[in-house]
Amino acid sequence: MHRFILAAAVLTAAVTAASAAAAPRSATYAQQLAQAHDATAKYVDGLGRAKADGYQILTKMIPDMGYHCINPAVKAFDIRKPPILVYEHQGKAWRLGALEWVFPQKPAAPPIPGAQYGTFGAACHYKDGTVVFADDQVKCAATAPGTNAKLNFWHGPLITMHLWLWYPNPLGVFSGVNPLARPFNQG
Repeated sequence: MHRFILAAAVLTAAVTAASAAAAPRSATYAQQLAQAHDATAKYVDGLGRAKADGYQILTKMIPDMGYHCINPAVKAFDIRKPPILVYEHQGKAWRLGALEWVFPQKPAAPPIPGAQYGTFGAACHYKDGTVVFADDQVKCAATAPGTNAKLNFWHGPLITMHLWLWYPNPLGVFSGVNPLARPFNQG
C-alpha cells in the first residue's frame, strides 16, 4: 500500500512539474485565461450567440484548426474580446475550440505571457468563407472562384496568436494547429 501511495505521489509530482514547465507561470497569465474563459463561455456551444454579437464566417475549415469567425468591430487586443473565434464542426454541432488575435507585426511585448505566434499570408476573404491568397488587393476577384460569393475584404500578411482555451491541444495552448481537432476536418 505504501508503494502505491509513493508511486501515486511521484506520478502526481511528475505531471505537475511537466504541466508547470509547459505553461507560463504568472498570476497575470492565470488571470488572463480566466477573463478570456468567462467572457467567451457564451460562445462555446454554437454560433447563434456569436452571430448575434457580430461574428461572421472568415474561413471555411482550415485543417487541424477549424472554421474561423471574425467580429470586424473588434480592433485592438482585449483578452475578453477576441476578434476571431475558431469552431470545430461535426454534423449540426458547432463547438468553440480556440480564440485568435491577429497583428500586422509581432507585438514588441507579448499580450499574454508566453505567447507564441504564427503567420497568415496576404489574402482575399469572401462572404462565404472562401480564402484566396493574394499579395495585393488588386488581385482579388470581385467574387470567389467557384462560389460567386462577394469579396468581403483583403489583408496583408498577418501575425497570428491562437489560444486553445476551449479544446485541449497537446502542442500547447498557443499552437496554430491542433492534432486533436483532426477528426473535425471533414466538418
